[in-house]
Amino acid sequence: MVLLCVSLLRNSRFWSLPLYLPRNLQMCKQAGLPLKQLHSVSPQISCHRTTNSALLRATQTRSPLLFCANGRTVCFQISPKTTSPLQCSGPVLSQCGHFHTSAPVRALPAPLIWLVLKPLQKLLAIILGRSIRKWWVALPANRQQLLREWAWHRRWHLAAGAGVAMVIVALLLLTHLDESPVTGRTRLVVFSRENYMELAALTSEAYMEEFAELLVPVTDPRHQVVERVVQHLAQRNKDIPEVSDVTWNVHVVQSPNVNAFVLPNGEVFMFTGMLEAVADVHQLTFILGHEMAHALLGHSAEQASLSHVVDLLSLILLTAIWAVCPRDSLALLGQWVQDKLSQLMFSRPYSRKLEAEADQVGLQLAAKACADVRAGPVFWQQMEIRDQLRGEPTVPEWLSTHPSHRNRFTQLDRLIPQALELRESCVCPALPATDPRAVFSKSVHVLLENAKDQGRAGQEGARKLHLPHSPAPLPAGLPAALLAQTSLPPSPNVDQESKEQVSQAASELDVATPTPAPAEGEGCQNVVQS
Repeated sequence: MVLLCVSLLRNSRFWSLPLYLPRNLQMCKQAGLPLKQLHSVSPQISCHRTTNSALLRATQTRSPLLFCANGRTVCFQISPKTTSPLQCSGPVLSQCGHFHTSAPVRALPAPLIWLVLKPLQKLLAIILGRSIRKWWVALPANRQQLLREWAWHRRWHLAAGAGVAMVIVALLLLTHLDESPVTGRTRLVVFSRENYMELAALTSEAYMEEFAELLVPVTDPRHQVVERVVQHLAQRNKDIPEVSDVTWNVHVVQSPNVNAFVLPNGEVFMFTGMLEAVADVHQLTFILGHEMAHALLGHSAEQASLSHVVDLLSLILLTAIWAVCPRDSLALLGQWVQDKLSQLMFSRPYSRKLEAEADQVGLQLAAKACADVRAGPVFWQQMEIRDQLRGEPTVPEWLSTHPSHRNRFTQLDRLIPQALELRESCVCPALPATDPRAVFSKSVHVLLENAKDQGRAGQEGARKLHLPHSPAPLPAGLPAALLAQTSLPPSPNVDQESKEQVSQAASELDVATPTPAPAEGEGCQNVVQS
């Protein structure tokens, strides 16, 4: 008796296993599993896995066939004499044959393939343009004149061909138009959301390896507060499919960088430098809403689609530059100019547009989460003064991928009335009468007066004032006491009411660990508390 055990993989749906067996064939499995009997069998047996049984199909009449299986292992028994139903018993099979198959091969995400081929496309365009130039230079003068005359006589045919090509490209682009989930804006999306989800999974794995030693434990209060705010934002905005269909995971990175980002697959990365930059939980809610808005709007796929189309069209211009320029040095200069113009005309303005849209949608998400949306514009005022106090160079907005802090404050301040109406429609608790924007403006005014008074009393003392976590002295003429940890003597021209408001504002502006957001079921009452 010979026993043959075939081990099938879990993911296999269909197996064709040709077996040439003797006349009497019996199949069984371990005791306790059901047996099935077939009255016909063919020398060639096809076996495929369903749930927990194997099926044999036959065309020729042979001896009775019994078999059994458990969905993963099929046991064949060859016996020369057995003709009756076989009662399978016995401990373990002595001889087993294992059939192994390779794992299913998955194609790389389309955006990743584009990122890999992007430098190669430019290289091919450069080689093509340079080859055309060398070919033209090598032609005799009379042959060049003939080609010019040929092109001039057929200029309308060439123009018509170029027009047809442009129409075809326009039709292809029209077929990839999409509508933004929340704002309803029409946009161009070449890569699908599924492709970018696959790329986001690869990106998140790379970030986890990069920040493996810098991740804050989940028991850390900073991680817990970010986790609770993110889950509260997701819970309050679950009516948006792009929010409810994603599992949001939080990772807090120990780094002084004032940064935070969210991948399209819901992986949230928050740096501790950003936690130190926000003044309260309302500003933290707005920042997280802004980053989540990037993910649910699919801005990464949208920006990559625009970059892909612009790069493909710029290949024509790049080939022409290398074909027309008489020397390689001039061609390199033309290529650099073309690349910078492409960034200034397309990439950076579009990036600023997406940032402004994320600010708008993020403010709506924070409003539905019952946060004090008036704290959003204040955050960008704080960032502007912080950059000035640190002496960081100011980059013109048209050279940056993000709007300036002042423009972001202006746009958010204009959207505050709509956000307050949305917040009220979500049955949120009433906000305090004190407006954070008014408190911040008065705080800046009063503290500037205090700084001037101290400057008159003695400039030496004013030079010793420092920013929190900054060892460098503050520049003269700036609101040095705005973010100072120590209290300053008030101006004699300030009344008692102003003193109380400034004291309250200074305590709110101190850099501290944000208070945790409310857990599920506690409602919105605790969310609006700083």
